[in-house]
Amino acid sequence: MRAVIQRVSHASVTIGGEKTADIQTGLLVLLGIEDADSKEDIDWLAAKIAKLRIFGDADGVMNRSVQEADGDIIVVSQFTLHALTKKGNRPSYIKAARPEVAIPLYEAFVDQMEAELGKPVQTGRFGADMKVALLNDGPVTILIDTKNRE
Repeated sequence: MRAVIQRVSHASVTIGGEKTADIQTGLLVLLGIEDADSKEDIDWLAAKIAKLRIFGDADGVMNRSVQEADGDIIVVSQFTLHALTKKGNRPSYIKAARPEVAIPLYEAFVDQMEAELGKPVQTGRFGADMKVALLNDGPVTILIDTKNRE
């Protein structure tokens, strides 16, 4: 699994002109799933995101998690995070999981993220043409790949 985590002051997802997700302080998580991903990846990544200390404390130091900041989370499926660009100019998405594999893993990740956060997580809609808006706070953007846990 690959995730792009952005600390936001505001984020939303609009599908077909209808706003389907909308948060203020929190995280926008773009999630890419590949065939090799498992429940172990889900559990590790959800716990890592919930506990990332990237929100300011009273002294303005990034020392609080999204939980401690009482922030919200939007999770958006993004197969393009697995783009291969080595050959030519047209990205290949061969590593991205097909919907029959990706959808159950995506749903399981959202469920685990809710369990870690202790409240509902908002989402985009798998496979939909989404308009994602955000105001990145900082900016703070973190990339995590569960196959490279450094």
